[in-house]
Amino acid sequence: MEFALSEEQAELASTVRAVLTKQADPAAVRAAIASEQGYDAALWSTLCEQVGVAALAIPEEYDGAGATFFETAVVLEELGRSLAPTPLLASVIATEALLAGGTEDAKAWLLPRIAAGEIATIALGDGPVLDADRATIVLAIDGDDLVEIAGATATWAESMDQTIRLAHLDRSDAPTTVIGDSAAARARVDLVGPAAVSALAVGLCDRALRMTVDYSKERVQFGRPIGSFQALKHRMADMLAQLEIGRSASWAASYALATNATDVEDLTRTAASYCLEAAAHLAGECIQLHGGIAITWEHDAHLVFKRAHALGQLFGAPHQHRAAVTL
Repeated sequence: MEFALSEEQAELASTVRAVLTKQADPAAVRAAIASEQGYDAALWSTLCEQVGVAALAIPEEYDGAGATFFETAVVLEELGRSLAPTPLLASVIATEALLAGGTEDAKAWLLPRIAAGEIATIALGDGPVLDADRATIVLAIDGDDLVEIAGATATWAESMDQTIRLAHLDRSDAPTTVIGDSAAARARVDLVGPAAVSALAVGLCDRALRMTVDYSKERVQFGRPIGSFQALKHRMADMLAQLEIGRSASWAASYALATNATDVEDLTRTAASYCLEAAAHLAGECIQLHGGIAITWEHDAHLVFKRAHALGQLFGAPHQHRAAVTL
């Protein structure tokens, strides 16, 4: 049995990586974070119009690409590696909720807009909402209903990780329209959310490992590159092992979602538990093996560290996913 990307999936990953290499280098990521919008609109436009990242899992009948969540996860892994702040995570979660619980009229009205690159999000409770201050399509779980909210006031919620945008949503005077069933939408979000952050975490692990290995080849101590020291080799080998196990778990969860496998819940929770914990560990190792320089603002390792811990808060912490699997 070969567990690997297909030729088309590998080409998708390569294309996204090429775009991110060109338009989302470390300087561009920092500029996007510092901008008023909090992301690079030109990069988002390129990803949507030339690659079709927002349309991947949307059926062709709604102007989508007709792919699956697995292809979306391939893109999320690349975005996790680059640290580029984009609205894709929020739009993916909203899309999956709409596909699972939305009425046919709602799908026909909203999905083509999301496929074209309009930013969508969904409020799942009373806390901050992903990309709510820049989304033009805002959904919410409201009792037994999936609703669309019009005209809600969103206020940016400053957070530790500047690459993931959160906002407080004031919907007290905003009219809502029922567009579907909340139970089906919520059930899908509870699966897709952990799988999506797992894919982002795998990309982040890859970034942390690559940064550490590259530094270990350049940093010289006692007349030798520090990467030649056996103790550091062992630590980086452990990082690689955790990365590859996490990637396998993430791919298994994404494939289960794409095929509606019967054990999809256990697989998504297992992936989230392992990948999120691995990301936190590798981010810490990245800082440690950079010898302290990585705690400075000018170095990108602090962005890796913040992203790793932020991902662990979005759809449940590792220990919560493990507890759900063992019940």
